[in-house]
Amino acid sequence: MISVPDFSIETQLADMCGHTMIAGMDEVGRGALAGPVAVGIAAVDIAMSQPLPGLRDSKKLTAKQREKLMETIPVWASTAVGMATADEIDAFGISAALGLAGRRAWDQLVSHSPVPAGLVLDGNTQWLQNAPADLVELLAPIDAHIVLQTKADATCATVSAAAITAKVARDALMVELAKLHPDYGWDRNKGYGSAAHRTALAERGVTDYHRKSWNLVPAAIQPRLL
Repeated sequence: MISVPDFSIETQLADMCGHTMIAGMDEVGRGALAGPVAVGIAAVDIAMSQPLPGLRDSKKLTAKQREKLMETIPVWASTAVGMATADEIDAFGISAALGLAGRRAWDQLVSHSPVPAGLVLDGNTQWLQNAPADLVELLAPIDAHIVLQTKADATCATVSAAAITAKVARDALMVELAKLHPDYGWDRNKGYGSAAHRTALAERGVTDYHRKSWNLVPAAIQPRLL
């Protein structure tokens, strides 16, 4: 049976915080070898709306299905995407980079939308608090009541919308970056560790968009500079 995201968790959160403007947040790109991590956020007044038909776990949808949903998600919800670069991942670590991207997404959202009273964060770790303090001091603080929910992209409508929004934005960026470095196949693998991507790493080494701190190319097979 296919799980259909609804407002069950959002409704519980609204009861806890006393307001019906609720947001969901999710990340994409955590396990990629190249490119940024992206965090999407989607906020909905659940008293004034219904779950958007067609929402699913973003990983269960095709690229065309996700892109089709992006025709309606920004109408149904207020959305934003924040990113942290490969250099920032190398400098601060993946958890801090996720926090930084999430804080950037929140800052963008509240600049054009009512501030959500509650936030559903996908997963079981509160990575937002790991953002580097000096990089977020000028960003809007997250005053919302935060709850963690595993597999929320499959069960919570706002989180599902956030995940799809982030996925489509990051995929589009990787397709553009592939034009600069076509040998790595980012237009197809979106920076993840496909066989073709790893072969290109062994043959050509890393680019400015790779996460160099991850030791992607063992020293024994690193390309020699000529």
